[in-house]
Amino acid sequence: MHILIIHQAFASLNEPGGTRHFEFARLLASRGHQVTVIASPVSYLTGGQTRREAEQVNGVRILRAEVYQAHHKSFFHRLLAFFSFMLSSFWIGLGVRRVDVVWGTSPPIFQGVTAWLLARVKGAKFLFEVRDLWPQFAIAVGVLKNPRLIAMSEWLERFLYRRADRVMVNSPGFIEHVQARGAKRAVLIPNGADPAMFDPNQNGAAFRESNGLKDKFVALYAGAHGLSNDLIVVLECARLLENTNVQIVLLGDGKEKPALQAAAKRLNLFNVTFLPPVPKHKMAEALAGADACIAILKPIEAYKTTYPNKVFDYMAAGKPVILAIDGVIREVVQTAHCGLYTQPGNALEMARALRILRDNPEYGREMGLLGRKYLEQNFSRTALGEKLLEMLGELSENFNEIAS
Repeated sequence: MHILIIHQAFASLNEPGGTRHFEFARLLASRGHQVTVIASPVSYLTGGQTRREAEQVNGVRILRAEVYQAHHKSFFHRLLAFFSFMLSSFWIGLGVRRVDVVWGTSPPIFQGVTAWLLARVKGAKFLFEVRDLWPQFAIAVGVLKNPRLIAMSEWLERFLYRRADRVMVNSPGFIEHVQARGAKRAVLIPNGADPAMFDPNQNGAAFRESNGLKDKFVALYAGAHGLSNDLIVVLECARLLENTNVQIVLLGDGKEKPALQAAAKRLNLFNVTFLPPVPKHKMAEALAGADACIAILKPIEAYKTTYPNKVFDYMAAGKPVILAIDGVIREVVQTAHCGLYTQPGNALEMARALRILRDNPEYGREMGLLGRKYLEQNFSRTALGEKLLEMLGELSENFNEIAS
């Protein structure tokens, strides 16, 4: 079977960002299926150039579609980047032959239009994946305000759900939403992590030494520095932990990073370290150097539906989680007994939780190992990949022919 994936923010292990789709694509290729990805040559996380030329990685063919390169400037510029990829990826997709399934992933939702059109042109099945509830999240955070744009976006969302042969979601919190808007067949393939990428016993001394973190209690946030991530609360937490040995490390990039750096400088926060993003294959080293890991989103009702990728990476690395996100991911962390929940938006609670872990290192170590065990049993990428294979088998007759 030939699977065509339309994914503007696609990242391999040699790039920063989430690698869910690369890991799944690699698994499909290892099972004898042909996988082609159309991606952007611009990193969604950093806004910088990645690769422009086509490449073959672990049996996965990656094609690059030209985009307008300014999506970190403003919401308007980001829309231009999304629309440019929608058009250029469609043009490139027309040249990809003998496709059985076109897999579109949102956000941005506009590449779902590309995937639907290509599926119709090629007589292929249309798999639409929902990674975030767009436009609901954009409305909730105040990015999307124009009533006409909201109405058009919600119409497009319903249009794609109704026309998809399968709607795949990465969080159980999304199922009710997509079904209420017309999805006929919603399938949960949740976020997770590959335990083999991380070693809970790995020594993080090199990471700590190279970043001036020796003898510090390191609380690491790894990921996007965007409006939704509410990292100003983490800076406030750092202010409350001044004159302690707790060092907050913010690893990653995003539109809000310059403003956060300016705020840290203005507040004289010497216990905050900003680090650039690293490729996924180097994340194990970074996480090994942490004593605790932070996951945070703005205190918005809609975010209670999410399964953030970073939480599963933290669990795979055997690190206790400071979780400032309510909802379905809180249920995971509390069931696994792998972290401490703090009320979203509450810097004081986060500071207290970090003090608890700093003062009780064995308690934190036990939490981390429990999280690792729970992830291996419930959210291993390999096991989730098998669920994906099963779903694709139901979707396409050609899949079963190859699998047999």
